[in-house]
Amino acid sequence: MLSSWELSSIALCNSYRDILHHNKKPFYLKGLEEDSSTMDAYIMHSLNHIFRTRDLVKKNEAKLAKLQENVKADILNSEAFLDRGFTRPKVLILLPLASVAFRVVKRLIDLTPPKYKSNVEEHERFYREFGAGVSEDKEDEDAAEISESKRSSKPSDFQALFGGNNNDHFMIGIKFTRRSIKLYSDFYSSDMIVASPLGLITKIGEAEIYKDKNVDYLSSIEVLVVDHADVILMQNWSHVNTIVEQLNRIPSEQHGTNIMRIRQWYLDGQAPFYRQSIILSSHINPDINGLFNHHCLNHEGKVKLASEYKGVLPKVVLQIRQIYERFDANTAEDADDARFDYFTKKVFPKIKDSTQGGIMLFISSYFEFIRVRNFLKSQEASFCLLGEYTEQSDISRARVWFFGGKKKIILYTERAHFYHRYKIRGIQNLIIYSLPERREFYPEVVNMLQGSACTVLFSRLDQLRLERIVGTAAAKRMVTSDKGVFVFC
Repeated sequence: MLSSWELSSIALCNSYRDILHHNKKPFYLKGLEEDSSTMDAYIMHSLNHIFRTRDLVKKNEAKLAKLQENVKADILNSEAFLDRGFTRPKVLILLPLASVAFRVVKRLIDLTPPKYKSNVEEHERFYREFGAGVSEDKEDEDAAEISESKRSSKPSDFQALFGGNNNDHFMIGIKFTRRSIKLYSDFYSSDMIVASPLGLITKIGEAEIYKDKNVDYLSSIEVLVVDHADVILMQNWSHVNTIVEQLNRIPSEQHGTNIMRIRQWYLDGQAPFYRQSIILSSHINPDINGLFNHHCLNHEGKVKLASEYKGVLPKVVLQIRQIYERFDANTAEDADDARFDYFTKKVFPKIKDSTQGGIMLFISSYFEFIRVRNFLKSQEASFCLLGEYTEQSDISRARVWFFGGKKKIILYTERAHFYHRYKIRGIQNLIIYSLPERREFYPEVVNMLQGSACTVLFSRLDQLRLERIVGTAAAKRMVTSDKGVFVFC
C-alpha cells in the first residue's frame, strides 16, 4: 500500500519536470518513512523509464526484423523509429556515501519486477564492497544494534549516517536483462549508473588526461537524481556542478550506436532540455539554488517545493542570551568581505581587550576559517584550530589547551563538527562568525556553551540559513527591520 506522500512523489516524478525538494527529512534525522517513500518514488520512476525505453527499442526492432532490407532505409527515416540516445545509460543517481548507495541499490533490487530479477549477478560482491561486511540475513538490522561495542557517545543521527560504509569514492553500473540484474556491468552496457560525485569526477579527470578514456556514457542521461544533496554539500559541491556540465555532450566516439535510430534532439545538441533532474536535500543553499536555476533546463518545466520553518531555537536547553548582529552586505560577492570587515572592526576589538578566555569562533566555511586564522596570526592572538583538515594529534592538543586556558580562542568549522561531532569543553563566550548550513548544529553548538551569552553575525543574504534556525517569520523580520540587533533568550 503506497502512502499519500509516496503517491504524490511518484506523480511528480512522472510529470518529467525538474524537481527540487529541499526540506526532506532524512532517514538519519528520524525521517525514515518520508525518506524511504521519496527514495521509492524516484527508484520506481527510474525503473519505469528504463523499461519503457527498452520496450520501445525491442518493439521497433521486432518491426524492423519483419521488413525487407530495401524497405528498412525508408522506414528508418520515420520519427517512430528514433528511439535511442548516443549510449545506453539513461539514469544517473548521485549519492554521498557507499552506505547510502547500499541502501538505494538494495531497494532498487526489491522494487524490480520479479520477472526481471530471477538472478542478481555480483550480489555477494556488492554486499561485501558496499555493505561493509553486513551479511544478508542481518541487512535489516539497525547498524547501532549490530554490535554493542560499536556504540559511541556521538548523537544518534551521526551514528545512523556514519554507522556503515563511509567510502565516498565509488561508481557502479547496473544493467537489466530479460531475467536478471547485472551489478558492476560495464558503464556503456549499463542502464543505470550509481556513483558518488568524487567517484565520477575521478573518471572525468582521467578522461581529460588519457586519450584512450572518455565518459561518453554520460551523453544520453535522461533522468538525473541527486539525493542527500545536503551531505554532498559537506563534501565538495563543485564536483556536482562539473558532472552536470559534462552530461548530454556529443560523444567523442560512435560506440556502436546505429545513428539512424538516434533521436533528433540528441543530434541537435538539445538533450539537456530533455533531461529530468531531481534534487533532494534536507535544506537549500545558494549552490543548490544555482545548479537548479542555471543547469536544470527541462522543457517540461520545473517544480520547487516551498517550505516554512519553525526554527530550532526551542532546542537550546540552556538559559543563554543569543544576540544576533546584522552587518550590511549589498551583493553576494561582497558578503565575505563585509562579514570579515565587521568582525575585525566590531567584534575582535572586544575579544582583544578582554582578559576572559574560552572564546570559540564557529565558522561554516573553510575559506572563512583560513581568513580568520590568518588575521588572528597577524594580531598575534592566542588561539588554536579545530578544522576538517587538522591532524588528530593537533586536535587533541588544541582541546586540552583551550579547556585548560592555555589558548584564549579556538576556531571550529562546521565540517569538522559534521564529520566528528566533538564536544568542546570550556566555552565561556561563543561567537558564531557564520551560521551553520545544517540547522541541527546550531543548538548542538550553543548547548556546549558554559557562559550565558553568544553572538551571531548575519546579513540579509543569510536569510536561507537564518530561517532554518530562527524560523521563517522571524527571519523575514530580521532582514527587513530598521534595527540591526536582535536578542533571543
